[in-house]
Amino acid sequence: MSHVPQRKEKDCLNCGTIVHGRFCHVCGQENVVPKETFWHMFTHFFYDITHFDSKFFETTKYLLFRPGFLSRQYMLGKRTRYLHPVRMYVFTSAIFFLFFFNWVKPNDAVSPAADKPLTAQQRADYIEALKERIKNDSTNEKLKENLALFEDTTKIVTGANILQSETGGLKFSFGENDYKSMEEYDSVQKKLPENKRDGWLKKRFIKREIQISEKFKENPNEMVREFAESVLHRLPYMLFISLPLFALILKLVYIRRKQFYYADHGVFTIHLYIFTFLQLLVVFGLSALRDKMGWDFINFLIFLLFVALLFYLYKAMRNFYGQRRAKTFFKFLFVAFWSLIMMIILFALIAFFSAFTF
Repeated sequence: MSHVPQRKEKDCLNCGTIVHGRFCHVCGQENVVPKETFWHMFTHFFYDITHFDSKFFETTKYLLFRPGFLSRQYMLGKRTRYLHPVRMYVFTSAIFFLFFFNWVKPNDAVSPAADKPLTAQQRADYIEALKERIKNDSTNEKLKENLALFEDTTKIVTGANILQSETGGLKFSFGENDYKSMEEYDSVQKKLPENKRDGWLKKRFIKREIQISEKFKENPNEMVREFAESVLHRLPYMLFISLPLFALILKLVYIRRKQFYYADHGVFTIHLYIFTFLQLLVVFGLSALRDKMGWDFINFLIFLLFVALLFYLYKAMRNFYGQRRAKTFFKFLFVAFWSLIMMIILFALIAFFSAFTF
């Protein structure tokens, strides 16, 4: 409730309904004087922030230490005291991904050694390996060209040069296609009878593969960076898509419990995801502490946190759905297994989509 004076008139300025009391019973707007001072505006803003904080911390306390309690309270209609699950999900996910994108970098997916010059010993070892292969295949001109490159001490060679030497450059393909250029593919297609040519979808895939292979042929590390960045920035969408699917798994597991609607399973899932976000923030903090201080025992603490997540899911299911321990445990195993399969499939789809759009 604001501290702005109440209007003497009883008609709601928003919907015109005659108001009985301070708030309109139709639209909920407060019947106060519309013109307010800067001080009133500031105090109203401060009240909203502190009100949000108090609800957030109160909700977080029950979320962390009483698994399933908030979902049960929401289902029973006891909602005013706690932060709305959707609002809390949006807030915690935003904070989580803010830290996530600052913590996980696409460059982490690339081996730094690939860009570094080879040491004299590494270069000598690879030259000896090439010489041995040439003895067994003396007609291989490609091996001889590679040997000449690595024996030329005026040139700096890196791990990427070894990749280029061994593979002839990056070949990006999900299938068994071995086309070196778009012209080669078009030429092969034109020679085939019309009913034997690739369809529209397959043609799009193959041409995209050729484009990526040509673009990153000389720089495979850059391809890995861009691909990793594309996948990472689609993870929020993956989690958002997984949310209703996880709720669907719960719905199927508890299909005989008619008192639970799909929305109830959705609220349970949202609270579980919020807990996961908060837990992963703790993991990020512990990982940073480990990297800075060199304390290896923190790895064990991180492992315990992931075990705790599984226990939390079991405990939340038992408290929310109210079934016996043994029954809940078997349903927990079923939910955990199929949610893992669901996440793997979604990640594969995200990775596949990213591969053709980055």
